[in-house]
Amino acid sequence: MRPRSILALLTMAATLAAAGALRAQQRGPDTRPGIAVLPFNNGGSYGQDKENFDALEVGIAAMLISELSANPAARIVEREEIQRIVEEQNLGSSGRVDPQTAARIGKLVGARYAVLGNFIDFYGDFRVDVRLVNVETSEIVKTEAERMQRDHLFDIVRTVAGKLMRDANLPPLPRQTSDARMSRQVPTEALTYYSRAILYQNRGQNDKAVEMYNRALTVFPDYTEAKEGLQRVQRS
Repeated sequence: MRPRSILALLTMAATLAAAGALRAQQRGPDTRPGIAVLPFNNGGSYGQDKENFDALEVGIAAMLISELSANPAARIVEREEIQRIVEEQNLGSSGRVDPQTAARIGKLVGARYAVLGNFIDFYGDFRVDVRLVNVETSEIVKTEAERMQRDHLFDIVRTVAGKLMRDANLPPLPRQTSDARMSRQVPTEALTYYSRAILYQNRGQNDKAVEMYNRALTVFPDYTEAKEGLQRVQRS
């Protein structure tokens, strides 16, 4: 290769590197308020297989993360990052997580708020309670609750997410995004399979996780979160 060509390539590479650095500098740090959603707690449920209730502890949190992530004004901490910290802190065996513990986890992931939640399913009468915690002060900013029949679990999660957005002083979803989210209705059966897939994934039982993700997609083929979860498990 001629010296002039080599010089041109080096110049182009330097220019591209400088442009990339400039774009990164212009973007700067993500200043959006961070929200960390912790696994939920089963407050004493009856009428289903215990494995389903165990699955909903992580599944409802994952559903809530998905709904909150639709708001571009907030930075929602990835479920896997929260799960890693919960396991490192051995919180799965210590019972309920209090606001102080939630705040500590929130600080570890750079969040402004942490979300704690409980659910009770009494033979199909389903209730979800959440608390929004200020990570800096460990104070409970707001408590919210929603109660419907189990068949409307997706509506419960979507309603709670909307309340949390308001409590965290986030702007409403853009109209197009809101319309798209409201037009979607995921059956509770698909949500249950999705939750069990996450539970098995956390346990390292990837074969079972794949089976549950596929069952969720059989019930609801357009379940984007199940498709993404299946792809992650298959890549791992």
